[in-house]
Amino acid sequence: MELRPGALTLADLRAIRAGGAALVLPDEGRGALRAGAAVVARAARGEAPVYGVNTGFGKLASTHIPAAELATLQQNLIRSHCVGVGPALPAHVVRLVVALKAASLARGHSGVREEVVDALLAVLRAGLTPRIPAQGSVGASGDLAPLAHLTAALMGEGEFVVDGRALPAGPVLARAGLAPLALGPKEGLALINGTQVSTALAIDALLRFDDVFCAALVAGALTLDAARGSDGPFDERIHAVRGHPGQIEAARVYRTLLAGSAIRRSHLAGDDRVQDPYSLRCQPQVMGACLESARHAAQVLLREANAVTDNPLVFADGADGTLLSGGNFHAEPVALAADALALAIAEVGAIAERRIAMLIDSTVSRLPPFLTADAGLNSGFMIAHVTAAALASENKSLAHPASVDSLPTSANQEDHVSMATFAARRLGPMLDNTAHVIGIELLAAAQGIEFLRPLASSVALERAHALLRSCCPSMHTDRLLAPEIARATALVEDGSLARLAREHAGFAALPG
Repeated sequence: MELRPGALTLADLRAIRAGGAALVLPDEGRGALRAGAAVVARAARGEAPVYGVNTGFGKLASTHIPAAELATLQQNLIRSHCVGVGPALPAHVVRLVVALKAASLARGHSGVREEVVDALLAVLRAGLTPRIPAQGSVGASGDLAPLAHLTAALMGEGEFVVDGRALPAGPVLARAGLAPLALGPKEGLALINGTQVSTALAIDALLRFDDVFCAALVAGALTLDAARGSDGPFDERIHAVRGHPGQIEAARVYRTLLAGSAIRRSHLAGDDRVQDPYSLRCQPQVMGACLESARHAAQVLLREANAVTDNPLVFADGADGTLLSGGNFHAEPVALAADALALAIAEVGAIAERRIAMLIDSTVSRLPPFLTADAGLNSGFMIAHVTAAALASENKSLAHPASVDSLPTSANQEDHVSMATFAARRLGPMLDNTAHVIGIELLAAAQGIEFLRPLASSVALERAHALLRSCCPSMHTDRLLAPEIARATALVEDGSLARLAREHAGFAALPG
């Protein structure tokens, strides 16, 4: 797969994340790299102070560094910035980090040599995973600490994760036939200055959200049928007069998933309920808003994935080119997109928890109490709902915007930061929580459907029911539910229900 700097798509990022893309930089993409590197080489030979080339960093930018010590300057930068803590980022996120850094540098505005981009891509092709601690970045001046750990591994001084163990980088590179990277002027700074860790974490969550969101649509439709709810609120005319595209599309998906349900036909006449609870009736409004928020986040993150975000930037125009200091390393766009995605993740789980509560309440669902035929002797789904409530509540705390926080760093030189790295990192646990809530809802809704037999649901929802029952049998009496919650959640996260939504309703939350 060719690396296309500035033109990565979500489909490309999916492939890189999955580990199936052997990236190479084509020859025609190397001209910009050479031109940018030549500008930096000229600056390094000169006497004029150029930030990051022959000066110190941050608050030390006014300190001049002699030409004989420029290589040491870059090495010391990496060593001093390897201060990350916490667990290592997972391999699929690290793949995205490495690819995004290579794509950014390859645009030629960072002033690095071809060898730097080649070293990053060689690590990817060799299947090596640099050990990058998850914590230690405030999302401005770039993801300095985590990217320093990546760079240290390329230099042979950091660590790689091999079979779950952190091993010294030098021997790992040697076994893979790769030489340690020797840094030239500005190259250490270019490697650690940028938003690639924040962006990779947010993109990883975005791609996961696609499957969870689609599964939530299927679960919500199944719950509506189990509760003998009305599909009238999904009439396209209702949503057309409001005009929100996500709401219109979500309503269409619900109509399509429910089409042909014998359960629905059975209560078209004679049902004395005028309106369903909001958790059933307002699904298009809530899920449609979450869909639009996620799609906006996708646009922002895709731009950032293709951006040049280090400092200073190199422009190979004129006789000698230009180096300009700016602030593209400030990850505010990523932070705000991650915060928006956090709200969407929390809301998908919150409305699903309300549907579970409705199903186990016999006064509302008109199903047996707690979805068990012998309530009292059996507790049914009573405590499974408690777990869903705990997870939904946890997400409410995690959804607090990270971007509104800022702590000055570098002796107040870096006096406003984005906190984008945490904003993106906390999305993973939130998705775990919401996926489990949807898994519990699937189990409850399937149980509810079975109390309405011999009536059948729609073709699409009966297929979803059968998929769940292939790994989670009906619960006639109390038994351990935790293993089945895990299996149901796996269907949410592995794309099984998302594929069903695509096949029956032609729907995907994200393009590509």
